[in-house]
Amino acid sequence: MEFTYPHTIENGLGEKLTFQKVVQEPDGDRLVVENSVTPGIGPPMHVHWQQDECLTVVQGTVGYQLAGQAEQFAGAGETVLFKRGVAHRFWNAGTETLKCTGWIKPANTVVFYLSAIFAAQNKSGKAQPEVFDGAYLLTRYATEYDMVEIPWFVKKVIIPITYQIGRLLGKYKHFEGAPEPLLHVVSSQQPSATLADYSV
Repeated sequence: MEFTYPHTIENGLGEKLTFQKVVQEPDGDRLVVENSVTPGIGPPMHVHWQQDECLTVVQGTVGYQLAGQAEQFAGAGETVLFKRGVAHRFWNAGTETLKCTGWIKPANTVVFYLSAIFAAQNKSGKAQPEVFDGAYLLTRYATEYDMVEIPWFVKKVIIPITYQIGRLLGKYKHFEGAPEPLLHVVSSQQPSATLADYSV
């Protein structure tokens, strides 16, 4: 499944994300991104098992939290790095639109995955993606991404059953050509850094 850059997605809930370009680097492709988030909005606690994510605030205030830690805040010119394997969330903690630049590395399947998640949110009209699409994405790409606040029983029983029902009902034809998931966890080789270390 190919994408042309820049590629912009919106979830209908106040999040807009533009994948600007992919920069090939010796230790993995770096996906350059920009986002725009309305006040009070942001993704819930989640984890990228195989990618680092970095955001630099251009406008507004970002609130962010690592699992088990207190909420923190960053303003214009400040950079936040989320290491792979560390559960985190962020949101617009101000009263104006939050705008950030940043990167995700390595790119892996993230453009497809987030595009599909946003499309499923548009389909459902709420933060929870359409149930069959959500089950497909969380099951197929479990080695890459996880939503850590989903209860264990839902994650281990309800979602797999929903995924299988979706297969039987032919719910996933629109996912034909979807990228293969990565089958192993890639260890991080990238130290903590600011966005300035990776010029766009």
